[in-house]
Amino acid sequence: MIVNDFVTGLVALLIGYALGSIPTAYLLTKWKTGKDIRKLGGGNVGGFNTFKEVGIWAAIAVTIIDIGKGAATVAITHYALNMEQSFVLIAAAGAVLGHNWMPWLKFSGGKGMGTTVGALVMIMPLYGYLKELAIFGGIVVLPLLLTRNVALSMGLGLVALPFLGWLSIHSGLFVVWSLVVGIIIAIKFASTAITIIAKSTSIKDFIKGH
Repeated sequence: MIVNDFVTGLVALLIGYALGSIPTAYLLTKWKTGKDIRKLGGGNVGGFNTFKEVGIWAAIAVTIIDIGKGAATVAITHYALNMEQSFVLIAAAGAVLGHNWMPWLKFSGGKGMGTTVGALVMIMPLYGYLKELAIFGGIVVLPLLLTRNVALSMGLGLVALPFLGWLSIHSGLFVVWSLVVGIIIAIKFASTAITIIAKSTSIKDFIKGH
C-alpha cells in the first residue's frame, strides 16, 4: 500500500511537472521576435514579462496557456487517471514547480501565478469549494482593481488560501497544499520583492511595484 501510494504520488508529480514545464512564454517570444525572453526585461518566463517585451496579444496567449497547464494537470489526473484528491493536489503542485523551474531552460521559469489559478479553478469546484473559490477571487480581484498590481493581489489571495482551507473548507490536506504552493511562488518572488523594496521610497511606490 505504501509503495503503491509512493509510486502514484511520484507519477502525479511528474505529470504535473512535465505539463507545467512547457515553456510557453519562451516559445511564443522566440516565434514572434526571434529573441530569448530570459534576456528581455526582468528575464521572467511568464505572461507579465511577455506583455512588457512582446505585446498584449502574445501575453494573453501565454496567460491562457499557462492557466491551461494547471487546469489540464488536474483534469488529467482526476478524470483520465482517476486519482484520489491527495494525488491530484500533488500533481497540481508539480505543475507550479515545473512552470517555475523548467528543465528545458536550465531551470529558469516563471512565477507560477497563472498555473496556480488554472489548478484552483479546476480543483475547488471539483471538490465542492465553489464558495471558497468566489472568496479567493474577490480577495485577488478587489486589490487588483485598486492597485493594478497583479503580484500583490495574487499574493494576498495566496496568503488567504490556507485560512480558507482551514476555516471554511476544513481540509488539512488543502491547507498543506496551499502552503506548499505559496512557498514555491514566494521563492520565485523573493528577489523581485527585494528589488522593489530597495527602489521604493514610500508605501505607495511599493504597492505600485516600482
